[in-house]
Amino acid sequence: MGSTMDKAKGHANEAIGNVKQAAGKATGSEKLQVEGKAQELKGEGQKAKGEIKDAVKKAGNL
Repeated sequence: MGSTMDKAKGHANEAIGNVKQAAGKATGSEKLQVEGKAQELKGEGQKAKGEIKDAVKKAGNL
């Protein structure tokens, strides 16, 4: 998977995670809040993976 795809999926997972967290807070569902936080962290990891791929690619072009 390319760096752009990793970053896009990361942004999507972060957004969905934030929505889940908000829904969990609104409904009092601790489970939904935890699921949302986990998905948000997954998205942050995916974005970081994309950034690393970009950096490696750029370093290879030097």
